[in-house]
Amino acid sequence: MIKILFVCHGNICRSPMAEFVMKDMVKRQGLADQFYIASAATSTEEIGNPVHYGTRNKLAQVGISTAGKYAVRMERRDYQEYDYIVGMDRWNYKNMLRISGNKDKDKKISLLLDYTDHPRDVADPWYTGDFEKTYEDIMAGCKGLLEHIQQKGLV
Repeated sequence: MIKILFVCHGNICRSPMAEFVMKDMVKRQGLADQFYIASAATSTEEIGNPVHYGTRNKLAQVGISTAGKYAVRMERRDYQEYDYIVGMDRWNYKNMLRISGNKDKDKKISLLLDYTDHPRDVADPWYTGDFEKTYEDIMAGCKGLLEHIQQKGLV
């Protein structure tokens, strides 16, 4: 089973969007039983809060529910438990390294848009208010990540 943890600052906008987009993507390809997909925050300020209404609304437009998801924080043990720990921006990346307590010796930590032809930070709708742009970034990154996993012959 491939285990993926998506990570952003608060776990209410970008990382849960990536979590549920990827879950939907693998389900549509008949691969859901080969994946465990979750999301977490690098900070503690949103812990216990539901997914941001902008993310919920955008995903609802495409038929994806985020029901039951509440923000949680990335833990040190996640480095051992997940195969891919995927952040949304460079600040997340630095904080993911700090939380994991190592120098990513197993090369598990990456940024979502590194799996595309245009590596960059995923647009943060908390600041931009543009959940459509964030969705486009996340769709591209999730497609690229899934293709990467498939090319490695892991599923």
